[in-house]
Amino acid sequence: MIQQETLELLEWNRLCQHLATFAATKVGAVAARNLEIPTTKTESLQLLAQTKEVYQLEQDLETGWSFDGIADIGESLERAKLGGMLSGQELLDIATTLAGVRRLRRVIDNREDIPVLTELVAEIRTYPEIEQEIHRCIDDAGKVADRASPKLASIRARLKEVRDSIYQKLQSILQRQGGAVQEPVITQRGDRFVIPVKAPQKDQIPGIIHDTSSTGATLYIEPNAIVNLGNQLRQYRRQEQAEEEAILRALTERVAAVESDLEYLLAVATILDLATARARYSLWLEGNAPRFIDFEEGEPITLRQLRHPLLVWQHQHEQGADVVPINVQIDPKIRVVAITGPNTGGKTVALKTLGLAALMAKVGLFIPAREPVELPWFEQVLADIGDEQSIEQSLSTFSGHIRRIIRIIDTLKAEFSSSRVQKDPDDNRQAQEWDSEAIGKIQRTNNQSLILLDEVGAGTDPAEGSALAIALLKYLADNALLTIATTHYGELKALKYQDSRFENASVEFDDRTLSPTYRLLWGIPGRSNALAIAQRLGLGQEIVEEARKRVGGYSEEINQTIAGLEAQRREQELKAKEASQLLQQTERFYTEISEKAASLQERERELKQYQEREVQKAIAQAKAEIAKVIRQLQQGSPTAQNAQKATEAIGQIAETRLPKPEKHSSNYLPKVGERIRLPNLGQTAEVLNLADEEVTVRFGLMKMTVPLTEIESLDGKKVEIPAKPRAVPPPPAQPATPKPPVTVRTSQNTIDLRGSRVAEAESELERAISKATESGVLWIIHGKGTGRLRQGIHEFLQHHPQVERFELALQNEGGAGVTIAYLI
Repeated sequence: MIQQETLELLEWNRLCQHLATFAATKVGAVAARNLEIPTTKTESLQLLAQTKEVYQLEQDLETGWSFDGIADIGESLERAKLGGMLSGQELLDIATTLAGVRRLRRVIDNREDIPVLTELVAEIRTYPEIEQEIHRCIDDAGKVADRASPKLASIRARLKEVRDSIYQKLQSILQRQGGAVQEPVITQRGDRFVIPVKAPQKDQIPGIIHDTSSTGATLYIEPNAIVNLGNQLRQYRRQEQAEEEAILRALTERVAAVESDLEYLLAVATILDLATARARYSLWLEGNAPRFIDFEEGEPITLRQLRHPLLVWQHQHEQGADVVPINVQIDPKIRVVAITGPNTGGKTVALKTLGLAALMAKVGLFIPAREPVELPWFEQVLADIGDEQSIEQSLSTFSGHIRRIIRIIDTLKAEFSSSRVQKDPDDNRQAQEWDSEAIGKIQRTNNQSLILLDEVGAGTDPAEGSALAIALLKYLADNALLTIATTHYGELKALKYQDSRFENASVEFDDRTLSPTYRLLWGIPGRSNALAIAQRLGLGQEIVEEARKRVGGYSEEINQTIAGLEAQRREQELKAKEASQLLQQTERFYTEISEKAASLQERERELKQYQEREVQKAIAQAKAEIAKVIRQLQQGSPTAQNAQKATEAIGQIAETRLPKPEKHSSNYLPKVGERIRLPNLGQTAEVLNLADEEVTVRFGLMKMTVPLTEIESLDGKKVEIPAKPRAVPPPPAQPATPKPPVTVRTSQNTIDLRGSRVAEAESELERAISKATESGVLWIIHGKGTGRLRQGIHEFLQHHPQVERFELALQNEGGAGVTIAYLI
């Protein structure tokens, strides 16, 4: 079967072996080694969704995703179903498997972002009662425990008594007949206890001889004194065995009753373990999740930095060479890609890498390539890779290739026939009347195969082999979704220019080192470089030169043209690399500048906070000194002279304590053509015109007129507009008695609200504020109490239009029991 041959040619079994090493259970490892390829796109999407969810789950969980306790119980379930009896260890494996799957389901049920896994475990039943019963009856060593039944416990208690009696009697005989025994030990022959006796002294210890040493010098005798006890021991052991079997059979029957549910549970555990193995293998490969595209509807294949998974494993575990990634980007109109280039250049590896990538996507594995990973879902991957010589079947290399290609074509035809019958199974007559063009259209619509051909047409006369290769590739262009073929035939390189469905690719060859780089180049046909390679390997110079003469000028011109294209490509790649480095350097500079700007902003913010703290500190000190002056004023008689002194003292405090606003002495005025800043807009602009108190500026394509006060110089200078002189009003008539600038606490500006409710206090407080407006301050006595009255008064004062601010009184004036309100 060609599908199985393809898997062998691509070394799919090796990849499955690698995947199995990431499985946590025996059943998971077996499933990984025998990985089945899905036959529908829906199955592949389901597997891929499982891999993604487990991948995310393992990234989020701190304790990990554990399969501890889950065992391969398939054979045990089958034997229980057929009526057999399970051993204690098999039952214990079933119990630990139930517990392990329940633990996994609990982890899944606690998440809301993994719907596929949630649906998978929704129907499983873990039977905790069976698990508990098994653990009650079976100990950790897999033996039936005494607690399994009272009868078993009683039998084992009697067994112990009889065994102890036997040991006591034998120890007594050994002590009395020490000269007759060969060695003072108690041993067993079968299920009977015996002691080793010297053959000449056997009459000193009468009993039953159960064994003799190889020399005949020692006899193993069961003394007559313990024969009856030995018989009792044998009876109790039979009773114990019968009771153990009864317990094991009862447990087996309980397992057999739910065998189908346990089979399903084991299948779910295997699916979870296989999904976990895929996720862990994908993470190890540094792979990315593939997206299946509709190639025929115009979506291109994109596989950048694609690495061969087996070579990655070889590099990591077997000290292999570094893996050179390849880039695969195929336009949707392309149906055939011809890869050319020298031998040992990496053409076959490129074929296998693409084939494995397609298969990995189908089974739900991530692909070792950079995002985005986009490729079609291929119904079949069919390959002819390598040499199929067979002496037994008289097959040459050419014959072997042709036979395998015939099988590939037969498979494509069978697939087409199947799809055609599915479309119209009841109208074979109409199907026979379809013309070739319609059939070709249906084939292109339904045949989603990937064909991989290595050295197509090789092994025979070059002219005939080239013609056969061209005919075959054109047939596959009509009948397969995508064909990738490697070749040395120059005629195949020209197909790209005759048919838009063909594309050229080549493996790069370094002319300086005369060795391949293993990179895959697209759009450029490759050179075989046979003569250069032969010369590098040591073939004589005169032979190589003679061969060059015989190649012909036309071929040499083609090689020179290809070499020129390769040189241009390398130059473009070099420039692209330099541009990338420049972009990275620019991004680094931008990051450094952004960090410095953020640092400056942080320093500015800290400086402002420091200034604000200093201002608040100065204000607090000024308040304290003002309060001191007020207290001194209150202690004497409230005269105008004392009030005047207090006013002068407060003025002096304001001069020394309170911060003074900065004064800018500069007379800055912008000029036409000067660059200035617009702080409100965060822009720099050019001055176009100056008016009385306005300026016309331009930034970018915009012009606007703004007040002079809204601009500043680039070094931060502001425009100062001198204030216009105002008419001085006539001085008011001086009252006979001047009003004191500082109000003293009196009965007129003091209110006692202790014992009042908040609602009552608010109405009384309103009247008191009206009376105390002229004094400018009101002392409110509310007491400490629970603080509810104080809170209500503060809320009232906070929203009152005549209250400028309020604060608690000093400690010697009542502290938290008194609030001072300053009125407007």
